[in-house]
Amino acid sequence: MRLLKICCLCFIMSGCGGPRAAFDYDEQTNFSTYNSISIYPEVLSGLSELDEDRLLNSMERALQERDLFASTTPDLFLNVYTEQYQEPSRNRLGVGIGGTGGNVGVGVSGGIPLGGPESFLQLTFDLIDVERDELVWQAVVNSKFNPNWSPAQRQQQFDKIVEEALEGYPPKR
Repeated sequence: MRLLKICCLCFIMSGCGGPRAAFDYDEQTNFSTYNSISIYPEVLSGLSELDEDRLLNSMERALQERDLFASTTPDLFLNVYTEQYQEPSRNRLGVGIGGTGGNVGVGVSGGIPLGGPESFLQLTFDLIDVERDELVWQAVVNSKFNPNWSPAQRQQQFDKIVEEALEGYPPKR
């Protein structure tokens, strides 16, 4: 019984929290040949200018750790675009009424949502081969994002998003 409780707790905790990413890439591409990158010239991220700067700074630091450095003649272009959406709060307050008498049982229950809708960002990161002008790698990350966060909290969230996105770069074969 104790093991069941621990498993349930782990399952609940793993379902909460951080950003989640999905990856796709061109299997014919040799990613070890890339060593320079630049922001796509006409990037339209959909973020405010301040948030876009935070995101791109996080991305630049993380790419340098993967031996991709900024260049005016890059091997890859980085394009980023976002979509903001809201979902109803998953937090609920349960209310129940029950009764029994003899061999008859009656019950009524329901959930009352707590808080307002939750805001999310879906960020898509594209790496485009400059020479071939083809998409070679893509990550899509979904993450909570509160528009009322402080600048430090926003930077911290963008760092997490970028780390999750680049978990799949370079692709492991």
